[in-house]
Amino acid sequence: MSASTPEEPQSNPRFLFHQPRALQWFEDGKLMRRQDGERQAGRFELFLDLLYVAILSNFADTLAEDISGAKLVKYILILAPSWNVWSDLRELMNAFYTDDLLQRILILWVMAVLVVYGNNAPLVDEEIGAMRSAVGSYMVARISCNLAHVFYSFASYHHRPQQRLWVVLSSLSLCIYIPLYFESVSIRGKIAAAAVAISVETMVWILCYSPAGKKLLRVRWSTAVDIAHEIDRFSAFYIIALGEFLYLIIVGSYAAVGLNKRLLRAVWTLVIAFCLNWLYAHADGSLNTTHPCGTRLLAGGHVAAQSVAEKEFEAPQRWLLCGGLGAGMIFLYVFALLHKSNDESGTLILDKPFRLIMRPAVGIITILLPLADHLNATDVLSIIMALFVFTLIWETITSLKKGACFWETWTDTDYPEDKPEVHNAKNEGTV
Repeated sequence: MSASTPEEPQSNPRFLFHQPRALQWFEDGKLMRRQDGERQAGRFELFLDLLYVAILSNFADTLAEDISGAKLVKYILILAPSWNVWSDLRELMNAFYTDDLLQRILILWVMAVLVVYGNNAPLVDEEIGAMRSAVGSYMVARISCNLAHVFYSFASYHHRPQQRLWVVLSSLSLCIYIPLYFESVSIRGKIAAAAVAISVETMVWILCYSPAGKKLLRVRWSTAVDIAHEIDRFSAFYIIALGEFLYLIIVGSYAAVGLNKRLLRAVWTLVIAFCLNWLYAHADGSLNTTHPCGTRLLAGGHVAAQSVAEKEFEAPQRWLLCGGLGAGMIFLYVFALLHKSNDESGTLILDKPFRLIMRPAVGIITILLPLADHLNATDVLSIIMALFVFTLIWETITSLKKGACFWETWTDTDYPEDKPEVHNAKNEGTV
């Protein structure tokens, strides 16, 4: 794919409302960009991420309070719609970031609707009013984003066919949620309707925006993703999600006073979060790599952080903790595999498959750790922390170039006038 810059954006600070222009698109198979350079995540995009992580934390907290198969199903079913709304805004910002008054109002409006959803979704199985509020707020959020797509499709022709097809099909798929409003429909029927609706929405997205969908539509101009911005958004979101670990080990001061087991668990949770952040940034450890453009961790991390306030784990909490963190480590393994390594074989101490082998091994061990039911909460977190630290050390060392030294020789540590050669040169008048 070749890149081109057909025109520079005409931004004028005198206008409160800017014309939404596609920032990148494919034209006859060629990638076109409106401007060169990497666009960093906007402040209001990060503000949206903060709210979304808070919503996920609320969902995880509800699950951690009563862990069962039914509660896990509910967690997935209320998580998926919130992810859809967040993805809608993320994709709009990726394709049409104007940062004007209208776009900021859109972000604020959808965030306000998400507040309604985030407060009511955990109670959908308890009160019909909460069910109706959650479903209604979700539908309002999706319709709001769809209206933005329609508006943007008039301002820019580059994504027009895909946007309008998406608006029609995604709006129709919202009708599948209608049975959830009726108290006469059984909870099993509502679960089935929600599962079908989520699946249909996913298939609609694939039809409208996937490469296969683009070929089926036979469009000349089609959507393109700003890969650098997408990486930046997901990296920022990942860090904010990890920050939820740290918030819970501080709030309430459960680890006070002095040195105690709860403080030890708080520190181990910090180390685990730090390792997860390091491994995400480390990716596959290659010197020259191509990013694949890419919340299991949140539920497990929530329990880990919550252990600071608990004396011991119940069996369901053990499985959620170990299953969440173990699955997260396996996800990081798959994430690293998706990176394309451009290093020649033998460049680093170990090649990519052997560098990453500890991730799935540690993930599986972590998932199975609850089988050792004689371990207490501190023991479990200590073992997980040790496994994660070992994985981190293993990858850091094996990702070094062959012949690399552990310690770089220090040079230029003296002031210039203290060096003998400089002093002699001054006396000779050559400096």
